[in-house]
Amino acid sequence: MTNIIGTALIIILLLIISAFLSGSETALTATSRARMLRLQKAGSRRARWVNALLMEKERLLSAILLGNNLVNILASALATRLFLDMVGESGIIYATLVMTVLVVLFAEVLPKTYAILTPDTTALRAAGILRVWLWVFAPIAKLLALAAARILRALGFADPQALLGAHDEIRGAIDLHHEEGSVRKGDKDMLGGILDLRDTFVQEIMVHRKSMQMIDLGATNGDIIKQILTSPFTRIPLWRGEPENIIGILHAKDLLRAIAENMSNPNAIDIASLASPPWFVPETTPLREQLNAFRKRKSHFALVVDEYGALMGMVTMEDILEEIVGHIDDEHDQPQSVIDKRDDGTLDVSGALSIRDLNRELGWALPDDEATSIAGLVIHEARTIPEIGQVFEFHGVRFQIISRQRNQIMRIRISQTKPAAKP
Repeated sequence: MTNIIGTALIIILLLIISAFLSGSETALTATSRARMLRLQKAGSRRARWVNALLMEKERLLSAILLGNNLVNILASALATRLFLDMVGESGIIYATLVMTVLVVLFAEVLPKTYAILTPDTTALRAAGILRVWLWVFAPIAKLLALAAARILRALGFADPQALLGAHDEIRGAIDLHHEEGSVRKGDKDMLGGILDLRDTFVQEIMVHRKSMQMIDLGATNGDIIKQILTSPFTRIPLWRGEPENIIGILHAKDLLRAIAENMSNPNAIDIASLASPPWFVPETTPLREQLNAFRKRKSHFALVVDEYGALMGMVTMEDILEEIVGHIDDEHDQPQSVIDKRDDGTLDVSGALSIRDLNRELGWALPDDEATSIAGLVIHEARTIPEIGQVFEFHGVRFQIISRQRNQIMRIRISQTKPAAKP
C-alpha cells in the first residue's frame, strides 16, 4: 500500500513538472518582447531573465521539450507499473486511458490555456526556474539544437530565423490587431506605409515631368515673377533652352527677398543666381534611402532621372510623407478630384491615380508590379492605348475609359465585378 501511494505521489509530481514546462513554453512564445524590454529598462530583474531566455529560444525550447518528454514518459511508465500491480495485465489499458486524460487535461490544455491568457505574468514567474532548468539541460539541449539545425539545413532552410523577418512579423501583428478591431484602418495604413518605405521606389511616387510646373529663364523677369507668385508651389525648377535642361531650383522666399531689395527695379534681379543647384536622384532609389537623403542634405526637393540621365520627374519630402500619412492638403493646394463615387456604386478615378493609393483607399489588391498608375495598368493589360468608351475587365475589376487627351488616359470608371483579395 505504501508503495502504491508513493508511486502515485511521484506521478502527480511529474505531472506538475510537465504542466509547468508546457505552460512556460506557451508563455515564452506568446509574451510581448517589447513589454519585457520596457520592464527590463524599468529595472525588473525577472524581465531581464525572460529576455535572456528569449535570446536562447532554440536551446530553451529543446530543454523544455526534452524535460517534458522525460517526465511524461516516466509518469506513464510508473502508472503502467502501478496498474499492473493493482489489476494485472489489463492494467496496461487502464494506465493508457488514465494517463492520456491526465497528461492532456492537466499537463497540456489547462496550463497552456492559462499561459495564453496571462503570457507576461506566467513568463515572469517561470523565468527563474527555467534559467536553472536550461543550465542543467544545456549540454543535451545544445546537441538537440545542433541536430535540429542540421536537419533544417538539409531540408533547405539555411536560416530558420530568416523565415519570418522583423518587418513581416510587425506587419502581421498590425493586420491581426486591425482584424480584431483594436487598430483603425487609418492607423494600419500609416504603420504599413512606414514598413513599405524600403520596398517602394522613387519612380512609383514621383510627379511625372509632364505634370511638373517649370519656368523658362528666357522669359522676362516680370513674367517669371508673375508665374512664381501665382503658383501654389514654393520650389520651382528653372530651365534654359529646353525643358530638360534644368539649371536650378528657385525658392519663392529667395525671390521675394530679392524683390524687397530691388523694389524700384525688379527687372535688374538676376533670377538665375537666386536658384539653388539641381539635385538629381535615380528613379530606382528606395523611399527610405531618399527620406534619409532629404534629412541629411536638409533639402525637400529632388529631380528624378532614369539610367540614361533623362529627366523623369520630381520627388519631394511631402510626397514621401504622403506615402505614410495619406494625402496632405494646404491652403494653396488646388483641389483635385481623384476619386469620385457615383450613385450607381461605380467610381470615376484619375488615370494618374497610383495603384497603391487605390488599393489603400478601397482595400483592393490590384497588382502594381508592371505599372504604377491606374492608366498604366489598363494599358499594360490591354496591350494598346484604349479609345474612349472601351471597356476592359481584369483582376476582378471593370475599367471603362471616360476621357483621353492625346495618348494619355485622363479619367476611368471602375467597378468591382467580384470581391478582390485583401492586400
